[in-house]
Amino acid sequence: MTSVGLLSQSLPAEREQECFPQPFRFVSRSCPAWLPPMIDQILLRRGVLTPDQVTLAAEQANGRPVQDVAIEMGLTTEEAVLRALAEELDCEYVDLTNYEVDPTLISRFPTTAIFRHSVLPLERQNGHAVVAVSDPFNLEALDELTALSGLPLRPALALREDIVRLIKDSLGVGGDTINQLVARRQEDEVELLEDLSDEIGETAGEAQAPSVIRLVNELLVESIDQKSSDVHVEPTDTGLTIRFRVDGILRVQPVPPEINHFASAIITRLKIMSHLNIAEKRLPQDGRIKLRVHGRDIDVRVSIIPMVYGEGVVLRLLDRDRMVFNLNGAGMPPETRGQFEELISMPHGIMLVTGPTGSGKTTTLYSALNEIRSPTTKIITVEDPVEYHLEGLSQIQVHSRIGLTFAAGLRSILRHDPDVILIGEIRDGETAQSAIQASLTGHLVLSTLHTNDAPGAFTRLVDMNVEPYLVASTVEGVLAQRLTRVLCRHCREAYHPKPEELAPDFPVDLLTGELYRPRGCRNCRETGYTGRTGIYELLRNDATIRKLCTEHASSGQIRDYALRQGMITLRQAGWRKVIEGVTSVEEVLRITRGDAT
Repeated sequence: MTSVGLLSQSLPAEREQECFPQPFRFVSRSCPAWLPPMIDQILLRRGVLTPDQVTLAAEQANGRPVQDVAIEMGLTTEEAVLRALAEELDCEYVDLTNYEVDPTLISRFPTTAIFRHSVLPLERQNGHAVVAVSDPFNLEALDELTALSGLPLRPALALREDIVRLIKDSLGVGGDTINQLVARRQEDEVELLEDLSDEIGETAGEAQAPSVIRLVNELLVESIDQKSSDVHVEPTDTGLTIRFRVDGILRVQPVPPEINHFASAIITRLKIMSHLNIAEKRLPQDGRIKLRVHGRDIDVRVSIIPMVYGEGVVLRLLDRDRMVFNLNGAGMPPETRGQFEELISMPHGIMLVTGPTGSGKTTTLYSALNEIRSPTTKIITVEDPVEYHLEGLSQIQVHSRIGLTFAAGLRSILRHDPDVILIGEIRDGETAQSAIQASLTGHLVLSTLHTNDAPGAFTRLVDMNVEPYLVASTVEGVLAQRLTRVLCRHCREAYHPKPEELAPDFPVDLLTGELYRPRGCRNCRETGYTGRTGIYELLRNDATIRKLCTEHASSGQIRDYALRQGMITLRQAGWRKVIEGVTSVEEVLRITRGDAT
C-alpha cells in the first residue's frame, strides 16, 4: 500500500504515476478516482474462496472482515488471501522467512510508528522505499510513515506474523517502549554522576513508571508467546542480555541497545512484582509472580543472584493451561508404559524418576499421579515448590527456613494415613531415610533423583548413607528420562544417511527407509523443531539386582546385568525416535552424549 494523501499534493503527475500502482492513485483525500472493490469479490474472482464459502464466512462475520473470518474457519490461508490481493492490486507479495532487513533503511523510520502500524521497511528502489504490510488498504499508516521519513513508499504484501517477527528481531522486544523511555530520558537536563542510595527510592519510582511496566510486560508476553520455559536477564560488561529457553535451547532475544540504560529499573520492577526486597542487592533472592496472559494463568518463579556486573534474573514460566498430565502424550513406548503403570500401581515400595534439571521428571510424576488418583486413594505430596495443582491431591509446600523440610514433612505425612506419597526430590540422606521408612510401613513413594541413568540411582542412595539392603528391598523401579526436540512436521527433510553420518552404535539393522533432519520454516521459527517428547530408560528391580546392590556392586555392574535382561537405554530409545521420524540423529547425540552403549 502507498502513502498517497500527502505525496499526491507534492509530486508531479508523472512522478506520482511512477511511484504508485494505478489502483492506488487518488485525486484527493476526499474524492478518490478509484475505490478498491470488496475484498470478498476479489477472492471470488481469484478462486481463493467459493461462493458458498463466502456466504458461510459472511454469516459468521458480525461486522468483521470476511477474509479474516474465512482464515479463522480454515477455509483459506492468509498467504492465499495476500497473494490474491497482490495480483489484483499490482503489487508484490514477499516471503519474509529468511529476509535480512536493511538496518540503515529502518533507522530512517520512527520506531513508534513501525510498531504501532506493523509496517516494515525492506529496501530502497528507484528513490522510494519498499515496505511490507499485511493490510493493503490502511492508507493512514503509510501517510504517517511517509511524512515522518520523507521517503515515498511502495507496498509489498507479507504475512503479518512474519512482519511482526522481523520488527522484533530488528528493533528488539519492547523497542517502541524503549524509544519512549529514551525520549523522556533525553528531556532531563541534569545527570547525576553518583548513584542515589536505596533509601531515596528513585529506582523504585522509575521502576513503577508506566513505560517500564509496559516494557516488562512486553518481555513476559513475548516469552510466553514463544513458549519459553525460562527467561534469563543477564548483566554483562557490554549491557543487558536477554535469552529465552525454548524447547531446552537458549536463544538470544534481540533487544534495543538503549535498554541498557534501564536495566536497574527493569530488575527492580521484577523485584516489586515478586514481592522481594528492592534494596537488597548483595544476596540471592527467590520470589514468585502470578500473571494472567491471553486469558491463561501463568506462574513465574523468580530467582535473583548478584553477579559481577549487576543482578542476574532467571524467570521460570509455568503455563498451567498448557500442561497436560497424561502418559499417553509423554512419548513413552507401549512396553515401557505398561511396566511403568505396573510399578506405580504397587501397594508399597519406591519408584524413582531420574534425570538432569529440566528433563521432565516432575511432569512424569504428576502424570503418574493423574493415572492412579481416585476417591479411594489418599495422595499427599511434599514439594519445593508446588509447581502445579491437581484436584484430589493434598499438597505441602516445603519451608526450610521454618524447619519444614522434606524429611520433616514426611514424618508428619505418615500421621495423615496416606496411600501414596510424592516427594519432590530426594536431596540428602535424611530425606532418603524418611522415604525408605515410609515405603517399609506400607506406602508407595514416588520421587525424583539426580542421576545420569537408571542403574546409578541405587549407588546414589547408598552414597547418601542408606544401608544397601534397605535400598535393595524398597526400590522397585527407576525411570531415567530425557527430553528430545521434535522435528517440525511442516519442514522436516527426508534423506538417506551415509554410514559416516551415523553413530557407531546406531541400529542400522532396524533402519528400513529414510531418516529425517531439520530444515527450518516460519512455523518453527527457522529452528527445524517444534516441541519436545521424552525418551526413557526403565529399570525394574529383581532378585539379582537386589543381590548386586547388597554386595555394593557398582552402577556399571548393575547396568551390564540390566542390558542382558533387555533394558532399553536412553540412547537406544533415542535411536528408535530417529527411525520413527520423530527427531534427528544430531538431537539424540546432543542429549545422550556419554550414554552410548
